[in-house]
Amino acid sequence: MIIVSACLAGIKCNYLGDDSPHPEVVELVRNGLAIPICPEQLGGLPTPRIPAEIQGKKVMNKNGDDVTPNFQKGAEETLRIAKLVNCNKAILKSYSPSCGYGKIYDGSFSGKLISGNGITTELLMKNGIEIITETDL
Repeated sequence: MIIVSACLAGIKCNYLGDDSPHPEVVELVRNGLAIPICPEQLGGLPTPRIPAEIQGKKVMNKNGDDVTPNFQKGAEETLRIAKLVNCNKAILKSYSPSCGYGKIYDGSFSGKLISGNGITTELLMKNGIEIITETDL
């Protein structure tokens, strides 16, 4: 089973309350081959929500609030779901502070990318789950 970022499956759950549907991801979910998850919602954050980026070891929203505990909880819940469904692969939203893989925003809210992974991505990788983003499809 594959887990996928819910926004890629057409679920309006990103920080703007919108989605980023990817046709291949939507089709995987439609055919019962993938389960959509949103770590930020699983971590208790509302939709829509204030944008957040990783700054050092913390996740801070644009208002300066530390939302790291929400991102950690969301990552743990995502891992729990992944284990329940014997997930070995995840297709996650690029650049996200939760789901980014290889590149994430630099924490300045300027749109600049740096090398790095989101909080959920790191936890899934540590547990042997292969990660790709929609840009790899």
